[in-house]
Amino acid sequence: HVQLVESGGGSVQAGGSLKLSCLVSGHFLSKSCGLVGWWRQSPGKDREKVVSIDRDGSISYEDHDKGRFTISQDTAENTLGLHMSSLKPVDTAMYYCAAQVYCSGGFSGAYAYWGQGTQVTVS
Repeated sequence: HVQLVESGGGSVQAGGSLKLSCLVSGHFLSKSCGLVGWWRQSPGKDREKVVSIDRDGSISYEDHDKGRFTISQDTAENTLGLHMSSLKPVDTAMYYCAAQVYCSGGFSGAYAYWGQGTQVTVS
């Protein structure tokens, strides 16, 4: 059973940093059987991808986040992290951890599992 629980959100001034964490249950990370990522949704906007890390370790960042956001993964602790620096007011959003479990083949593009989100507010 896969569950994702985010933490670490909060309020920060522009230019500041935050580290988000996602506790991933299901033990598929240690088996290299999944893709995990971070998404965000601002009020009135569609949910958008921030960054993902695939089962082979390949990382995909959205262009507007490159250089400011860094994803990390600890397969032993089953945690996913997102370090955000040089934060801007436009980064204000609910941030979600998402995952798809698969052990072979390529990623389908669909995330089956989502956390409840953690709010990040930049002023």
